[in-house]
Amino acid sequence: MSKESKGIGPAARLAALVLLGCALFAGLVPPDARAEYGDVVINNYSDKSGMRPVVFPHWFHRIRYRCKVCHADLGFKFQAGGNDINMVKVIDGQFCGACHNGEVAWGIENCNMCHSGKNGTPTQVHESTTNSLVGGGTRPAPAAAGGTK
Repeated sequence: MSKESKGIGPAARLAALVLLGCALFAGLVPPDARAEYGDVVINNYSDKSGMRPVVFPHWFHRIRYRCKVCHADLGFKFQAGGNDINMVKVIDGQFCGACHNGEVAWGIENCNMCHSGKNGTPTQVHESTTNSLVGGGTRPAPAAAGGTK
């Protein structure tokens, strides 16, 4: 036994292992997601079905695809809540299901990847200049909030 470990008993070693295990586990479990500026919260059916609302990261998709891909080719309206999206349609390859099919992007078996919002969050463009944050307060639009569609 080395000099350094003489003073450490089995209980202290167990406590250290438990703390290490908790720290590692905490890194594997994602925290509750919060919608960011420009994200679209979709909660037309989720609360009623016992699921968390969908948080759609609009700008994450927008930097990869032109607006027409979703809003013309896939038929998404330019209004939060303007589409009658449900899981049957997604499974059938409509709306989000056109890409989230397990080939282009992850499939529907990863429920929590999309259904990550806080229960009770209404359908809206989150933190926009016309909507409040889910915890209070508002954030002004960025200075360069223009753009083309």
